[in-house]
Amino acid sequence: MTDGSLAAAPTTRVVYSERLWVPLWYWVAALVVAGLLSAEVHMGSPGVLTWLPYVVLVPFAVWGALHLSRTRVEITDGPEGRVLHVGKAHLPVAVVSRVAVVPPSAKSAALGRQLDPAAFVQHRTWVKPMVIVVLDDPEDSTPYWLVSSRHPEKVADALVPPTA
Repeated sequence: MTDGSLAAAPTTRVVYSERLWVPLWYWVAALVVAGLLSAEVHMGSPGVLTWLPYVVLVPFAVWGALHLSRTRVEITDGPEGRVLHVGKAHLPVAVVSRVAVVPPSAKSAALGRQLDPAAFVQHRTWVKPMVIVVLDDPEDSTPYWLVSSRHPEKVADALVPPTA
């Protein structure tokens, strides 16, 4: 039996979600290296050491690729408004002044000589385009967020809340 005085849980709607998976060749390279290292130990050791490296190194290679792929770029609508989530960090869209796409050709400049040391950067080398989210928050010293995204146009469109 439910109590009528309890408020319903606030709902959060996902506007955009993307997981920054590593490319297929990272998986292949990790498994090949794990297999070669295991084979080296296998060839030189009898008994339990013949299979133990395979049991240890191959799952470790899979874990490494999964660990590198853990970053999510997500935009949600909830009771507190629209929010950008990148990994464990989150940013209310109310403090965003503008959003722009950083093409792959401008990525090195954005991460190099033009990078503000106070900026929040979530960079993945295997994802070429990025999105820059400029902030207008007097209480925050972070001037902008620079985030890797395979679809920066979709992220930029989702960060602009719909007009009512």
